[in-house]
Amino acid sequence: MLGGSRSGKSAHAESLLAGADDVVYLATSPPADQDAEWAERVAAHRARRPAGWTTLETTAPSDLLRRGTVLVDSITTWVAALMDQTGVWAGEPGAHERLARRCDALVEAWTMTPAHVVAVSDEVGLGVVPETRSGRLFRDTLGTVNQRLAGTADEVWFVVAGLPQRLR
Repeated sequence: MLGGSRSGKSAHAESLLAGADDVVYLATSPPADQDAEWAERVAAHRARRPAGWTTLETTAPSDLLRRGTVLVDSITTWVAALMDQTGVWAGEPGAHERLARRCDALVEAWTMTPAHVVAVSDEVGLGVVPETRSGRLFRDTLGTVNQRLAGTADEVWFVVAGLPQRLR
């Protein structure tokens, strides 16, 4: 499920799983206790989830390696977290190699899982070129991960202004 910010992609992903039993919701954004606006967004997402869904907050690709149905929301925040965890933002030595390995692990877990996975990700490459090096690195990394995941997905959707369009 690709789309721009606030395009309705998460709601559409959730609607695809309406009525499904035993859904595991992989929430990939770390809590931001000091950011009230982000906390409101997270609360709105939580409030939409059916009571029977299990929420797992993680950025570990191994959590995709399960049976059943998994909703990943989102690849965007997952990649941002990986960039933070690997030291890319801080410019640490070897960070790019660590990031590449973590992205490879995510794609491998995605392709190997027996689960039915629905994932949400932002399509950040449609806007202006980011002014900063770190912004361009994030855009490029997410774009590459999106391409790799979409290349192995059974279905790919793009949501614009709340209107889902099937691409594959």
